[in-house]
Amino acid sequence: MEEKAVVTQNNAPQANNVNSPFAMVLAGKAQGMTVEELDKFMDLQIKWEANQARKAYHEAMAAFKANLPTVVKDKTNSQYKSKYASEDALINTMNPELSKHGLSATFDYPQSAGDVITVICYVTHSSGHRESVSLSGPVDGSGSKNPLQQIKSTTTYLKKATFEAILGIASSENDADDDGNGATAYISDKEKSTIIDMMNAKEFDKERTDKFLQFVGCDSIETIKAVDFQKAMAALRSAKGNNNADYH
Repeated sequence: MEEKAVVTQNNAPQANNVNSPFAMVLAGKAQGMTVEELDKFMDLQIKWEANQARKAYHEAMAAFKANLPTVVKDKTNSQYKSKYASEDALINTMNPELSKHGLSATFDYPQSAGDVITVICYVTHSSGHRESVSLSGPVDGSGSKNPLQQIKSTTTYLKKATFEAILGIASSENDADDDGNGATAYISDKEKSTIIDMMNAKEFDKERTDKFLQFVGCDSIETIKAVDFQKAMAALRSAKGNNNADYH
């Protein structure tokens, strides 16, 4: 934090904040302190400013989190018919709110060894303090992606994950037009993840996914009712690891 100085009648500079280390340095200089003594005071000034910046950062983050905008899940996974928030929806929704509090987010991509990609998300306050979250993951070799698409897929996922982690946010499905069904209890994110993992293990394709969703009476994984979770899991456990699975 910059300390502004004013000139008094005796031409000795004075800091506005007389309790700051910078004010103490000015006073010490006027009193003939040695260079070594002034260096110690300057080190103290740096630490004091860093602490002030850290406080300002956390105050801004608290204000930001007090009024979080809703991130809409604007994309649909065609294979599993589950909705998710795109990178644009997530970051473009949050960035304007962050800027209101003097905060900004940036990403770094340090060189990684082998097929592992690392992404670091930094959030910086206008005071200068910044904090970060780092995540690493393997190159996404699923499907028929070419090498560049594999890298982009993993990088996009890690950008979203680190951004959400450092801000403490989560996407939510857009239920503005739910025809009065907003009170319906659907499966949790953990249960959805369990179902998707089971479907991956059983090598579900789009046709099998459609049959499964029809069996549990919904049009996407996210709209499986909580009361039908055990029914869905029982069906998945009984399914074979090929395209001849049947549900009863």
